[in-house]
Amino acid sequence: MPNKPSGLVKLQFLGAAGTVTGSKFLLTANDRNYLIDCGLFQGADRLEQQNWQPLSIAANRISAVILTHAHLDHSGYLPRLVKLGYKGPVYASEATGELMKIILPDSGYLQEEGANYANKHGYSRHKPALPLYTSDEAYNSMKNLYSIQMNSPYSVDNQVSVTMRPAGHILGSAILDISVTNNHARHRYVFSGDLGRYGMEITKEPSLVSEADYLALESTYGAREHVSNSFELRLESVVNETHKKGGVLIIPSSAVGRTQSVLFYLRKLESDKKIPIMPVYVDSPMAVDATEVYLKYKDEHNLNTQVLEKRPLISSQTRLIRKVEESKELNEKPGPMIIISSSGMLEGGRVMHHLKNRIGDPNNTVLLVGFQPTGTRGRMLMAGAKEITIHGEKVPVIAKVVWTDELSAHADFNDSLRWLSGFNRPPKTTFLVHGEPDSLSSLREKIENKYHWTVKIPEYLESFTLD
Repeated sequence: MPNKPSGLVKLQFLGAAGTVTGSKFLLTANDRNYLIDCGLFQGADRLEQQNWQPLSIAANRISAVILTHAHLDHSGYLPRLVKLGYKGPVYASEATGELMKIILPDSGYLQEEGANYANKHGYSRHKPALPLYTSDEAYNSMKNLYSIQMNSPYSVDNQVSVTMRPAGHILGSAILDISVTNNHARHRYVFSGDLGRYGMEITKEPSLVSEADYLALESTYGAREHVSNSFELRLESVVNETHKKGGVLIIPSSAVGRTQSVLFYLRKLESDKKIPIMPVYVDSPMAVDATEVYLKYKDEHNLNTQVLEKRPLISSQTRLIRKVEESKELNEKPGPMIIISSSGMLEGGRVMHHLKNRIGDPNNTVLLVGFQPTGTRGRMLMAGAKEITIHGEKVPVIAKVVWTDELSAHADFNDSLRWLSGFNRPPKTTFLVHGEPDSLSSLREKIENKYHWTVKIPEYLESFTLD
């Protein structure tokens, strides 16, 4: 005789707990398991090694995967999960699904390339170095991918439904409003994913949510306050300074979201004659493809409302680089020019070759345009490192390094508090996730002081029983 369902609802934090990356939350209701996000750990070696560790639950015991958006720290573990035996459905917004079809195979390809390069040059700690998954495995992991329309309730099964609400972070990003029927009562569990900002020129504002029994809220910038509309001025200054020196401006940037924003502001500055016309190379096939998706889903961002009516993301000398041979040719080109390439945290991708080739020249500049987690090369450069290791070699840092978070698509503490003001009643518990310790503790203090809510900071693998 089968066991009777326990009737308990539990939430376990399998990632993004005490750190920014690796978003995975296991929601268990009536003995069914739902994985909210399926992200990679990124950054320090100790975090990346967790991608190789087994989950606290067997992959074949998960009933469904529901994703907030396409960034790798929210979706990039999916191929690994399927490789471990997951065969169930994967739910995401339509735009997120399209971006995943670009991002995940590229992730697999880069991991294969990284393993091959490590084996060729003998600098891996593993013999032989292996990819977490391959490009083919990434393609295969999306066979059961289903699209959910924004703002429309969708029944995952007879006990769980989800409503995806625009989060204002990147294209397709969603706040998950999950309704669970348990013991003949319905309860709401809200996962903010990566919450966007208010008053941004490109992205739309995050959707308000009126209530939740339990809330998981991101806190990447929980201790910071963004400076409004200053990125354009910073970019103008850096471009002009590098151009004057005849140097190369390298902008490490995530292929989805950040690259499109940088391109938009370069196009705008050029149109306003605030920067000289110069070659701009987007050296990331994934960013090239993602840019086309952005232009397809114009209703989900503000680009179509701008004064720049034609080619809003492409300046007059922008070149989109796909082939490896074209990427290598950039190494021989003199400045002034701009190279935009992923990854944004300098943890892999083609940008590593450009960095290795250019960071030893004082005429060049590296512009870091986003959050740099602890342990990443981006964080090391941001902190003033005099040398960094690239492909097993120590490389001196002589080029100028500039960091700015003014383009961030993450809510700061003011944005988060403003978003929370839309709740008609406080959640029973608000869990703070996606943050480093100082951001988590700072945002908890602010929420408790302003709203007097119950706020918890979960630890990695910590589990809670919910009403």
